[in-house]
Amino acid sequence: MRGFEKSSLPGFSGLAREASLPSLRDLHRLLRPTLVMVPAVGLVLGFGIRIAGSGETAGTVWAIAILPVLAALLIEIVASLRRGDVGLDIVAALSMAGALVFGEHLAAVVVALMYAGGQYLESFAERRANREMTALLARVPRVALRHSNGRLEEVALDAVAPGDRLLVRQGDVVPVDGFVDNGVAVLDQSALTGEVIPVRKKAGEQVMSGVTNAGDAFDLVATRRAAESTYAGVVRLIEAAQSAKAPMARLADRYAMAFLALTIGLAGGAWLWSGDPIRGLAVLVIATPCPLILAVPVAIVSGVSQAAKTGVLVKGGRALEGLTRVTGLVIDKTGTLTHGQAQLVEILPVSDMPSDRLLQLAASLDQASKHVIAHALVAEARERRLDLLPPTEVVEIAGEGLEGVVDGRHISVGGVRYVSQRVPRIAQMVSENRWPAGAVVVAVSVDGQGAGFLILADPLRMESARVVDSLRRLGIARIVLATGDRREVAQAVTVGLHLDEVHAELTPDQKIAMVQDEKRYGPVMMIGDGVNDAPALAAADVGVAMGARGATASAEAADVVLLVDQLDRLPAAILIARRSRRIAVQSVYAGIGLSVIGMIVAGLGYITPVQGALIQEAIDVAVILNALRALWGPEPSRS
Repeated sequence: MRGFEKSSLPGFSGLAREASLPSLRDLHRLLRPTLVMVPAVGLVLGFGIRIAGSGETAGTVWAIAILPVLAALLIEIVASLRRGDVGLDIVAALSMAGALVFGEHLAAVVVALMYAGGQYLESFAERRANREMTALLARVPRVALRHSNGRLEEVALDAVAPGDRLLVRQGDVVPVDGFVDNGVAVLDQSALTGEVIPVRKKAGEQVMSGVTNAGDAFDLVATRRAAESTYAGVVRLIEAAQSAKAPMARLADRYAMAFLALTIGLAGGAWLWSGDPIRGLAVLVIATPCPLILAVPVAIVSGVSQAAKTGVLVKGGRALEGLTRVTGLVIDKTGTLTHGQAQLVEILPVSDMPSDRLLQLAASLDQASKHVIAHALVAEARERRLDLLPPTEVVEIAGEGLEGVVDGRHISVGGVRYVSQRVPRIAQMVSENRWPAGAVVVAVSVDGQGAGFLILADPLRMESARVVDSLRRLGIARIVLATGDRREVAQAVTVGLHLDEVHAELTPDQKIAMVQDEKRYGPVMMIGDGVNDAPALAAADVGVAMGARGATASAEAADVVLLVDQLDRLPAAILIARRSRRIAVQSVYAGIGLSVIGMIVAGLGYITPVQGALIQEAIDVAVILNALRALWGPEPSRS
């Protein structure tokens, strides 16, 4: 992970200090605009001086303008060689250094400008969508409210010790692992487990850090320090997964060894055969791999831009190329295959009351509640344009239900147990009906009589089955579900989907293990949306996050972010990635082919170094125009 903000949470501050130290690559990235400007200004200034009649001074200006680019290039080469990487940068360095040695300053500055421009374009492609994980740490509580001597005191999170009693207010993120001290806690665990429906925790039951208090305030007794708690562990998992993820090689570097050997062979052969070192230099200059250095990042930027038009944010060239290679998919359920929100799927009146009237009365009363299920019912009633009436005499038991008066009628709305305590026949009505797995049943009574049930669930997205089939047609041979939700819910929701396996009740570290295991079959793509998915997204060859409603942590850990809440944008992004890569490879082959022809002609003595630089520039223009087709191409269908 990059760019951590400092946090009071133990275990995070050290990461922040490490990330604050710029790496060599980061330093080069900051300098790249300057490295483009220096040879560009030097080239123009040198031509002006030469026109004014001072050719020797012009050569000196060009030589000076080359030095920053050559120095940066040599540093990069040394760092690459230490890592065991051999890239095409060596050819560019040889041509610039050789041109300086033999006084071909104009050729050298043209090569320097082309090289620096290509590096800047590649850096731009990488930066385009790079984000830091500061939002994940922003969600981590910095302080806690601790009971002390009959009073509440605000303390730094690292001051909380096991045994401390904390107050967790409504809407707060639970700061440390612990257990409920008294009353009932209503918790939204979706960020960690993927469960959409809030859970109730009674006194003595364990609570994980990182979940949100969706009900009334409650007291929590800490059982772990912050650095040892669940949420801190999730952040560490993300960091470990990202650092262990092997980076994909640049497309251009895959041709490096062969092209480097060919170039040195032709340049050395021309020099030895003719006895003229300038012939060897001309071969090096025309061999400067700008078709590779320029065409690939241009095609990448074009592909990234084209994908963005469809609502897909691709974080640079490695992510774009990764989309073209994946053959396996691990996909989350909640918020990915499903909407990630409880929705009303059925109304079951048990009297002669119309369905809309039953919903109207229940939603009218639920206006007085802050419970997430109440919000879902109110939203559904408003979407159906039902007139919501003001409730009076409302009494609510947090996490259980509420009762009150609506339109002169006494209404009770809540869980089956809550309503059955007021209307015993409700329990019998429940036994006469069957609900889908994972569904939430809201019972409603009117004037002491059972009126019906409202069934809520998190259904599949309408496009889920179509997207799975589309991915199969695109060559994704193996598709596996991985969710933290209950097994019976996962199996019931995915009926009809063409999945190879279904894995449920997974923790974040188990999801990582699953992703690693799936890599046996080939490169793996992971799609998810929650904090619990972020480590697996980082571990996958390509991580795809649902960015519209998903957790920021998953968007930061992912390589690709769907900016709109539509899963069907992913097949379109894969098609764009494949087209962009195909165009980049075409440009590479065409550029190398033309360069090899030019190298042979230069070796025979028909091209000078300056002419070689200009010819190489013409080749660059041709391959760049070809690479730009990735930007202007047709938008693929989203079927």
